[in-house]
Amino acid sequence: MSSTEPSALAQRLARTIRVVPDFPSPGIMFQDVTPVLADPELFRESIAALAEPWRGSGVTHVAAIESRGFIFGAPVALELGAGFIPIRKPGKLPFERAGQDYALEYGTGRLEVHIDACPAPARVLVVDDVLATGGTAKAACELIGAVGGTVVGCGFVLALRALGGHQRLEGRAMQVLLPIG
Repeated sequence: MSSTEPSALAQRLARTIRVVPDFPSPGIMFQDVTPVLADPELFRESIAALAEPWRGSGVTHVAAIESRGFIFGAPVALELGAGFIPIRKPGKLPFERAGQDYALEYGTGRLEVHIDACPAPARVLVVDDVLATGGTAKAACELIGAVGGTVVGCGFVLALRALGGHQRLEGRAMQVLLPIG
């Protein structure tokens, strides 16, 4: 978002997203986007806003991170007339995979993608629900690069700026509907 004033969409998202303390582990303040999904107009507006900066930019694929990222990424791909790439946790994809390990705020993880998901010159937008420490998003971007795609930007419903994820993605074009902190 380029304005210092929150947009009407950001204000509605802020009122709708609920915070769940100590989930999935003690000390984590989980940002639950499922109430956004229950509001069809807010969900539709969120999808349109995530897609808007990338219209006409030549995005060929939208890659989304399991699992809530899928909910936002697939409709963004449809909005942009692009293919969809699922980035999944280990053992969930049936074909040959490339993988990337990463650190997150409450442990470590690994992401995988099919090796033929986005052959060059694929131009890929990475989408997820929340940007926190940026470990997952950075790993997703590296993974897309490893299988031949070029990441043109990232889109998030909300970003917890105090956790520094935006710094790990420095230099990447980014769309955040609700920056917090």
